[in-house]
Amino acid sequence: MFTGIVEALGRIKEIEKERGNLHFWVESPVSEDLKVDQSVSHDGVCLTVTQLEKGCHRVTAIQETLQKTSLGSWETGKKVNLERCMPANGRFDGHIVQGHTDCTGTCEKVEEADGSWRIWFSYPADIKEFTVEKGSICVNGVSLTVVDSLAHGFSVAIIPYTWEHTNFHELRIGSKVNLEFDILGKYLRKMMEGRMEK
Repeated sequence: MFTGIVEALGRIKEIEKERGNLHFWVESPVSEDLKVDQSVSHDGVCLTVTQLEKGCHRVTAIQETLQKTSLGSWETGKKVNLERCMPANGRFDGHIVQGHTDCTGTCEKVEEADGSWRIWFSYPADIKEFTVEKGSICVNGVSLTVVDSLAHGFSVAIIPYTWEHTNFHELRIGSKVNLEFDILGKYLRKMMEGRMEK
């Protein structure tokens, strides 16, 4: 389990293709502290560390992951938001994040707002999940608060620290991001659907 508070920016150093899978070598400040079999959030996607080298770690994305996330479009040099699992005695600085991407979203607009940034995202119309104003959303592994909740879209406000210490400063119109909707909202929706069916 994660909280959506990014620990470090990694960089994709190398990509290896093996049949339908992609292996990513990620260079980062936290790589030397990792262990094989450890789960780490990469742009919001929970991946298992499979190999370690000096200053780098390797993770594997299978077909299911590549189809549901933006990982299939990653290239060498890309910056990646990293977060290790939350320790049992840790603080919830963000919100409950599983590292299970619901869908990819698209950056529709990036607007500088006198020292902060406002970013609008859209997601596919067939996705049943939803956002609420002042609710939580996880974008590329970052816990954020929804500003505007729209039909199949939303906006968020980004403070300078988050802009500089995540890969949000690389977002452009059309950029694909990994979205994980609030788990509490998903459970409530499922419960309400069950009542409606009775």
